[in-house]
Amino acid sequence: MPYNRADVAMRELIASFSCLEAADLVDRLARGAAAVTGSAYAGFVRVDALRLEAEPIHMHGPAGDPLRVRRWLAESGVLKELATSPAAVRLAHDVTVGEPGFLAAPVPLATRDHTFVWVAGRAFGDADEHLLSRFATAAGRALEAASGLEAAVRLLRGVRAFRPR
Repeated sequence: MPYNRADVAMRELIASFSCLEAADLVDRLARGAAAVTGSAYAGFVRVDALRLEAEPIHMHGPAGDPLRVRRWLAESGVLKELATSPAAVRLAHDVTVGEPGFLAAPVPLATRDHTFVWVAGRAFGDADEHLLSRFATAAGRALEAASGLEAAVRLLRGVRAFRPR
């Protein structure tokens, strides 16, 4: 088989663009949010386009979930609050009533449903909110870039499939 520069170039582009796994990126972003804010828990929540429902799409936290944040997310009403909120949401830390402390910032995404990145596990202040908001902007860019790379791979596969041999 003769050397085909176009085929080699397409394979190389597809291989380099395919390195990014979306699930791995979301996990790394959640871990980054926890690290940046010094919290034990972090994750993402997606809100539907009609802003009626919110659902957790990823959660990073300590093994065994000692603060039971997963259960708290499901039962506390915070998901309803996120569904209707266009801005950051901060809830107080109060161990006596089972409130782990919570902060969520909207992730600016042009091509997806409304999404929040959140952190939990301690009391949060204005500086934390500012920092998480900046992190949310970076996370939004990363998620959109990953989506763009996935689209580019699909297009390149089409170019490769329909290119005359």
